[in-house]
Amino acid sequence: MSASILIPMSMFALASSLSPGPVNLVCISSAARFGVFVGLMFVTGSTLGFIALFGLIGLGLHHLITALPWFIPALQGAGFLFLLYLSYQLFKDDGEIADKHTHNAPTFWTGAIMQWVNPKAWLASLSGIATYATGSNGEDHALLLMFIVVYLPICWLSLSAWVMAGAVLGNWLSTPIRVRRLNKTLAIGLALSCLTILINVT
Repeated sequence: MSASILIPMSMFALASSLSPGPVNLVCISSAARFGVFVGLMFVTGSTLGFIALFGLIGLGLHHLITALPWFIPALQGAGFLFLLYLSYQLFKDDGEIADKHTHNAPTFWTGAIMQWVNPKAWLASLSGIATYATGSNGEDHALLLMFIVVYLPICWLSLSAWVMAGAVLGNWLSTPIRVRRLNKTLAIGLALSCLTILINVT
């Protein structure tokens, strides 16, 4: 593969992974609230969940989506409700510092599942594959594989940057009231990011 395709693929992966969205905001919250290890476990799940989604769409799931016009609206509705639920949980968190190892901490599986109901992940997959991984004469799978190889580390590193930002914030979160303020701010941002995605696709 030449740089003429690798560079655009990389830039697309970086822009879509680093730009603010529901997963990015949970990265900040999880690291600030529960530490870097929890944040990176969430990032790893999110990255692998996204790559699985990306690969399946590239292998032909987009044809099924085209054949089932109700699928995307149904997905958007389910994703919207799930993200609002996460926002609510974050908004009502009590901010107690001692509760560092609570079961409410985002997990590897939370990250993986979240990508499958994240409208941003579906839009990034569909648009990225349509633009960069659709070739001719049997080249589609080779392009898809290259895109996955490029996307995986960029996605993980981009989300990890949000975790590091959350870790820096964690040093400032020395009192429950500060934790509550951050949680409420991120909860509102999470809900708004979901609404923005839905508005952009309607």
